[in-house]
Amino acid sequence: MSYISKEEKKIPINDPSGKWSDLTLLPEWEEKYYDVYTVRKHGKWIMLKALKPEYKDDPKYIKMLEKEFDTRYNLAHPNIVMVNDLEDVPGVGMAIITDDVYGYSLRRLIDEKRLTPRIVRRLKTQLLDALDYIQENHIVHHPITPETIIFTEYNENLKLINVGYDQTDSLSEQDTQADIKAYGHVLAEVLDNLPESIPSLRRIANKCLDKNHPYRNVMNLRLDVERRSPRTIYLFLTLLVAIVLLLVLWLIK
Repeated sequence: MSYISKEEKKIPINDPSGKWSDLTLLPEWEEKYYDVYTVRKHGKWIMLKALKPEYKDDPKYIKMLEKEFDTRYNLAHPNIVMVNDLEDVPGVGMAIITDDVYGYSLRRLIDEKRLTPRIVRRLKTQLLDALDYIQENHIVHHPITPETIIFTEYNENLKLINVGYDQTDSLSEQDTQADIKAYGHVLAEVLDNLPESIPSLRRIANKCLDKNHPYRNVMNLRLDVERRSPRTIYLFLTLLVAIVLLLVLWLIK
């Protein structure tokens, strides 16, 4: 079950079949048009993303919900919360059904001063893995923020709970750069709340937030995080090819 705080609200649910129970609103993860809930379906905890009451009967927003479901249903990545179904839920209406996330948002971990070295490592690896996957699949999405990044309770694996609402033939440079800027904002806020200084990551966060930064895409950003450069990789591959060719020539003598 997702972490329940005092701000979250249990909601009575009328379902004589017994399929649905323990519906709880999660204000921490709400969006402009959506409410997010945790609920039991046949006794198993899942999460719901449904239109807010003022939008749920509007055909325009129903279509928006269906479009997001179609986009997210085709995504499969270990650091992105899986979408399983689109279903009419009593008391909620049509909702996107996702895996439950038993853990804590990055926002809560920052506010409660519970950041750990492992969380920082996850931001350097798993968050970039997820962003790379999103860009490879041309997903146009809302900005990544501490509110949409969840860390599972036991092993602190990173999960994005709100990924995308549309898939396009290609991403614009503006879309690509928005991801890099969002990464910079997330990283900078985490660094602001760490007891120790990490100059290498601070440099990267500042570069992400600089409109003249050199990162053309997430791959370039990842190389900098890993302290590699495209030139170094090119030289390594060139050397590797040369060694293979020399080995082939030696074998055919």
